[in-house]
Amino acid sequence: MLIRHVDEIEPIAFGNGAQKRVAIGPKQGAPAFVMRLIDLAPGTTSPQHSHDWEHEGLILSGSGSVIGVDEARDMKKGDAFFIPANEEHYMSNNGDEPLSFVCVVPTRGEDTP
Repeated sequence: MLIRHVDEIEPIAFGNGAQKRVAIGPKQGAPAFVMRLIDLAPGTTSPQHSHDWEHEGLILSGSGSVIGVDEARDMKKGDAFFIPANEEHYMSNNGDEPLSFVCVVPTRGEDTP
């Protein structure tokens, strides 16, 4: 069993005003999934991207949008999201406070934000 506090995990910057912390992953003994905490500063976005795996997330604080090719969906604290494999997308922080969310991907998705 393992318990880690996210404040003790060094953030990794990616994109413009985005950072991630790998809470649980292969280095902690997880063989199949990686749980990451993503933070976007107000007025910033994650890089636009797609990948061949799905991912799920849960908004912990703030508000923003997930933007795909055909639509943009608003999200706020407490909202869960699902992005299917190969769907082009990015996240945008439209609020006045940091947008923080948990993002779960398979271990092969750890190198991509």
